[in-house]
Amino acid sequence: MLKRIFSWWNGATIGTLFTIMKRGVFVGEDEFGNRYYEARDNKDSYDERKRRWVIYRGYAEPSKIPPDWHGWMHYTFAEPPTKAPLMRRSWEKDHQPNLTGTVHAWRPMGSIGRGGERASATGDYQAWTPE
Repeated sequence: MLKRIFSWWNGATIGTLFTIMKRGVFVGEDEFGNRYYEARDNKDSYDERKRRWVIYRGYAEPSKIPPDWHGWMHYTFAEPPTKAPLMRRSWEKDHQPNLTGTVHAWRPMGSIGRGGERASATGDYQAWTPE
C-alpha cells in the first residue's frame, strides 16, 4: 500500500489512479500489459485536446510503449491502435524496450560487466603523438 502512495516508478500512485478513474476512459492495452486511457472531455487540457495517460505494467519506463501507442499518446494518430492498427511492414522488427542499465543490457567484450578482459591490441595500431 505504501508503494502505491509514494512511488510512481512501481506503477501509478493512488492520486493518479483516482484521477484516471474519475476523468478517464479505458482505451486499450498493449502486448506488454500497459493500459491506456483518454479523458472524457478536454476540461483539464492545456491545448484543447483530451489528455491521455498510460499506466505501465511493472517499472515505469517510457521506452516500453510500442510505436503505435506512442503515436497515439503524442497525438500523431487520432484513433488508438485498437480502432486503427498501425500497418506493419515486413522488414520491421518487433519493439523492444530500452534495456540500458538492466541485467539484460548488451555488454561488449572487455567491458567491466563481462569481466573486464579484452583482447590485446594488434600491431596495426599506432598511438598518436603530438609533433
